[in-house]
Amino acid sequence: MIEEESLEERKANVLIKLRKYKLVKKEKVKDIVSYLIEIPKEKQKALIWCIPEESTVGILTVNRLGKAMKEANVERGIIITGGRYTHAAKLNAKKKKIELLPRIFPSFDIFEHELVPKHEILTPKEREELLVQCRIQPYQLPQIKASDPAVKAIGARPGDILRIIRKSQTAGMHIAYRYVVE
Repeated sequence: MIEEESLEERKANVLIKLRKYKLVKKEKVKDIVSYLIEIPKEKQKALIWCIPEESTVGILTVNRLGKAMKEANVERGIIITGGRYTHAAKLNAKKKKIELLPRIFPSFDIFEHELVPKHEILTPKEREELLVQCRIQPYQLPQIKASDPAVKAIGARPGDILRIIRKSQTAGMHIAYRYVVE
């Protein structure tokens, strides 16, 4: 009998695909599905925990993931749950480099929709070229919130610059740049 994939596992698979992570290992321990992934861009590894049963993720769960990260010799962690996060869990997660995915994170690839343009994070070299060419500072660019679903999906952080490529009937293709803010 094949076990059906949970909503959190589907979200994890979408996250891995959109952020171009490499899956190293997937295992199920009790009620938690754990993914060990490689982040090629940053040359580091991370742990993703899918917690489907818990309605509220507290500091205890964040500490358990922190301990698992130390044991696996991993720098970053991600928690995906259908529930909510306590305030203490949010504060503690920041200190331990653990990303808490909101429950509104899509379980499908949002970029497959015709109305959602392609979003890319600029490399440091592209970023410098853009700022020199336009003779501006990053904060002078139009801003986009880090909580935007597309920004969350590609894993951009405050301080990053995004290239947004839209199809245009008149221009063919329109490129816009956005500065990610908190």
